[in-house]
Amino acid sequence: MSEDTWAAIADDFADGAYASVKGRVRTYVMHRQLLEHLPAPPATVLDVGGGAGHQSFPLARAGYDVTLLDSSAAMLDKARQRMPDRVTLVHADGANAEEAVAGRRFDAVLCHGVLGYLERPEPVLDQLCRCAAPGGLVSIMAGNADASAVRPAMERRWEDALAAFDARAEIGVLGLPTHAGTVAELSDDLRRRGVEPLQWYGVWLFVDWFDLSGTELDPADAERVAAVEFEAGRRDPYRRLSRIFHLVGRRT
Repeated sequence: MSEDTWAAIADDFADGAYASVKGRVRTYVMHRQLLEHLPAPPATVLDVGGGAGHQSFPLARAGYDVTLLDSSAAMLDKARQRMPDRVTLVHADGANAEEAVAGRRFDAVLCHGVLGYLERPEPVLDQLCRCAAPGGLVSIMAGNADASAVRPAMERRWEDALAAFDARAEIGVLGLPTHAGTVAELSDDLRRRGVEPLQWYGVWLFVDWFDLSGTELDPADAERVAAVEFEAGRRDPYRRLSRIFHLVGRRT
């Protein structure tokens, strides 16, 4: 995606989407999932395509040493407005991450909600795995192709839902083209790059269904909703129905 594309949606994405119950659930659930695998602070974290820092800034507040790398100046401006201590901002494309951080290796490398917007995710995958130190974590959030029919079905687009069972691409909720994959495929991609998958989780389930069907959730319920979503994200069969998955691996 181009910087201009992100600039056009930066306000709605950074200030609107993440302030919703659904956005708060994503941040909470993924933060808890990450803490199950991260070494103790002040371990180093590289957030590739980290946008306004919603996922990595809570780690910085917990004592982690965070470097946020993003290709969008508009998103980095959003990050700068709310940036806590222990954060370094880097303006660069994810496909050039290793060069942009001068060959530094990190205890954890995050890439959440980025690969699905790329026509060719392989160069960024290469960089994620190279930037992880030996024994370091690689954390990726991506669209779940095994649940591609969920969104059009919840939106009552029945013909689209039928076609989505075998589809990998769609116009996402931000109005931009997106591509989905599977846990098995991404796991194989990581293994080929020297990263062994450790665990995978679902990210959104019930909250996503409510959102897609047009049902408003009460912000006062956000904490309870997040607790339910966290449990659903680590249990079968619920996690397999999540439209988004979170895969964590370790560099060998």
